[in-house]
Amino acid sequence: MTTRETSRVLLVDDTEQNRYVLSRILARAGLEVEQCTTGKEALERVKSCPDLVILDVKLPDLSGYEVCRRIKTDPVTRSVPVLQISASFVSNESKVQALEGGADGYLTHPIDATVLVATVKSLLRLKQAELISRQSAQQWQSTVDALPEYLVLLDTENKVVRCNRAFVELSRKSFNEVIGHDGVAILRQVLGSADFITHTETARYVAEQQHGQHWFLVTADAVMTGAQRFGSIVVLTNITERKLAEETLRHTEKLAATGRLAQTIAHEINNPLEALTNLIYLSLHTNDQHQVQGFLQQATRELERVAKITKQILSFHRETKVPVELDFQDMVQSVLALYVIQLEAKHITVDYKKGPAFCIHGFPGELRQVFANLIGNAIDASPDHGCLCLRIRKGSLHEVPGVVFTIHDEGPGIPKDLRSRVLEPFFTTKELKGTGLGLWLANSLVMKHRGTLRFRSRRASGGTGTCFRVFLPIGSASELKAKAEKQQPAQELTQER
Repeated sequence: MTTRETSRVLLVDDTEQNRYVLSRILARAGLEVEQCTTGKEALERVKSCPDLVILDVKLPDLSGYEVCRRIKTDPVTRSVPVLQISASFVSNESKVQALEGGADGYLTHPIDATVLVATVKSLLRLKQAELISRQSAQQWQSTVDALPEYLVLLDTENKVVRCNRAFVELSRKSFNEVIGHDGVAILRQVLGSADFITHTETARYVAEQQHGQHWFLVTADAVMTGAQRFGSIVVLTNITERKLAEETLRHTEKLAATGRLAQTIAHEINNPLEALTNLIYLSLHTNDQHQVQGFLQQATRELERVAKITKQILSFHRETKVPVELDFQDMVQSVLALYVIQLEAKHITVDYKKGPAFCIHGFPGELRQVFANLIGNAIDASPDHGCLCLRIRKGSLHEVPGVVFTIHDEGPGIPKDLRSRVLEPFFTTKELKGTGLGLWLANSLVMKHRGTLRFRSRRASGGTGTCFRVFLPIGSASELKAKAEKQQPAQELTQER
């Protein structure tokens, strides 16, 4: 409706007496009345979009039915309500013809003043409601168009009801090619899969999904009114940059972990190098061939020791593209061997019970990184002359068989107010000594292997310490490879307090 206080009514009637009577009634009701006598004049005047047109059916040039039809088919004037009146066409058939032709109301002479005013005000209220609805829709569209996320609303048949400009651009279609079309097919084109739509009927769906070079966080919810479902709303957030940043952080943490082991590596390699120097010197200054042979054999063993240490450190960077079968105990033992110097420096006793042999499928470099972070943190937290307890045993999670690795230290424990932040990237209690990425990376890699990382910590007077528990399923290489390629969102870390 117009912004002026008085509603404007266009009265079209070729009978002067009728125009006089009707205009007086409408004026007393507080309405502004404009008059004209022909259909052609009405079509010109209606372009100014009055709030209501009262249109006589019998006009000298055009039928009122035809004038109404033209008003309703013109995009500029189609929202103007039309009340048709007639003194000649009073049958039900005439009324039906008018209403089917687009008229919003129909009255016949003689017209009661109260009925006329009530009908006019009713049509004006209807127009006002339509205007408010149209403005709300425009505001909704402007709001969602301003969002960086991609938003689409589907009905119960998964047809697109609404979407924002970002989603249209993402789909590489026009609005007309999206609205009213199969939303599942469009989402499948954008994401590679849209099977998650079936989950919105029973629960909220939140997942990370990759398609080509892009990553999306997919959030889908059912649109409910009471107990009845009216469709689904899907929001896509482009998280490609975040994924790239996370991958950079993982690589940074791997390099940092290698740096933290530099002291151990230098010490481990220095010992055999000193022995080699002595053995070569002795070999050069003796004429006893038997002794020379013995010195060279010892030198060979020392070189093998150096090669083994080098192989262990390179394992943190060399990675297979597909999961391989791994000896779980051997992998833990190889990581533990890298921390011998730190353990000896703090006089820490290691209580390590291997248990039965287990083989799993995984990415060796990534898993070594997990255990290196957990063992390194446990050593840092442990007091001098403390004890580390390591266990490997068979376990299961939700009826899925697997291997459970636990490591318990006798450190001060994790304060309650910090436990919820332990896995956040860049959070550390080591100040400048830590990157704050170790546990975050360990959790990410465990979840990539379809496993879980849990912890509990105690700071009571009767005993302190922290225990981390890693569960890894015993699955096939093909299952793990498919999981790693799809990169499905991992479940959140469960914290045992």
